[in-house]
Amino acid sequence: MKIAVWHNLPSGGGKRALHQHVKGLTQRGHEIETWSPPGADQSYLPLSDLAREHLVPLAWEHVTKKGLPGKIRGACLDTFAMIRAFEEHCRLCAKEINGGGFDLLYAASSRYMAVAPMGRYVTIPKLLYLQEPSRPLYEALPNLPWAAPELGTGAWKKPRAVAEFLGDFVYVHGLRYLVREELRNIRAYDAVLANSYFSRESILRAYGVNSSVCYLGVDLENFSKQDVVKDGTVIGVGSFNRAKNIEFVIRALGQVSDPRPPLIWIGNYASPNSYLNELRTLARELQVEFIPKNMISDREMIQLLNRSLMMLYAPRLEPFGLTPLEANACGVPVVAVAEGGIRETVLDGVNGLLVDPDEAAMARGVEQLRDDPIYAGALGDNGWKGVREKWSLESSIDRIEGKLLQVLTAARS
Repeated sequence: MKIAVWHNLPSGGGKRALHQHVKGLTQRGHEIETWSPPGADQSYLPLSDLAREHLVPLAWEHVTKKGLPGKIRGACLDTFAMIRAFEEHCRLCAKEINGGGFDLLYAASSRYMAVAPMGRYVTIPKLLYLQEPSRPLYEALPNLPWAAPELGTGAWKKPRAVAEFLGDFVYVHGLRYLVREELRNIRAYDAVLANSYFSRESILRAYGVNSSVCYLGVDLENFSKQDVVKDGTVIGVGSFNRAKNIEFVIRALGQVSDPRPPLIWIGNYASPNSYLNELRTLARELQVEFIPKNMISDREMIQLLNRSLMMLYAPRLEPFGLTPLEANACGVPVVAVAEGGIRETVLDGVNGLLVDPDEAAMARGVEQLRDDPIYAGALGDNGWKGVREKWSLESSIDRIEGKLLQVLTAARS
């Protein structure tokens, strides 16, 4: 197949998944070219190492206005400007793709606009691999944008409160416009893929669109078990932001009895830096040794995984949970909160422990594995075997290749 790939991804799990798909498909002889705006991450697992890459401008500059009335207008106009910029960018990409003799389009998720309008402009069969819906629009994390603001008693007599109400009204109108466009965009695709059954249900709730599950896999050439001595640490992996729920893990370790293991946390970026400072302060208060490591190489991460006793994992409503499988590939058991797609990758008592979203419950799980190294080793071994049986990169390429062929065959028939 000759496949056009479009994405607008930051560094992180979504980019890693796309890189794996492009790498695996090219190794099987498929011809691939990629398109993206310059703002997509180009340095983390660059696709240019695997395929010809096209960078097409995305001419969007934030709309800023001064004063409260100007900010009210800017909040809405900025959304409209972003949507128009994406449409123009996708038109330019589609013009090149439509004239390039491609069999089909593989579109990935997008920053700013989770479902970009690429599918509306290409004339070839098209598939969307959507990691998750635009979570701020559809989840109460931290707050639903549709909830009316609290203005207080007698607020209508206060000009500033009235202005805040009007500002919220205009801002929400802009979000409604964004939702409308995302619904138009996702319905333009011939097929939508999800990374887990949890994500499939999230897509259905958000967009009313059916999708099919196409599980990701682990690169076993990189993530492998090494013959090293455990150093007594526990490890976490995920960007330094609140959705990864790192403070929960620190509070859980604060309840672990002595000897309390140090926590190494590996992230690909810190957003914002103040959050990382909050984590350091919290760890000091709870007497937890917290060792953040930002933007380290895969090689160093794999070494740290192999030396650790276990992985701790507690992100909020994580769509899939590839990171626990990467830990399992290194023979490391996982203690994870039973939430979101994690329940599909971590099986309680098989390759790790699933605990309630309660810090004391995670603390008990840590103590159980720390105090019973034979049991912890058995869970790690089970995880190592399970990844090779079900979650290998080769099997994930079988899955995505099969889905692409289904779309192409259906279009041709």
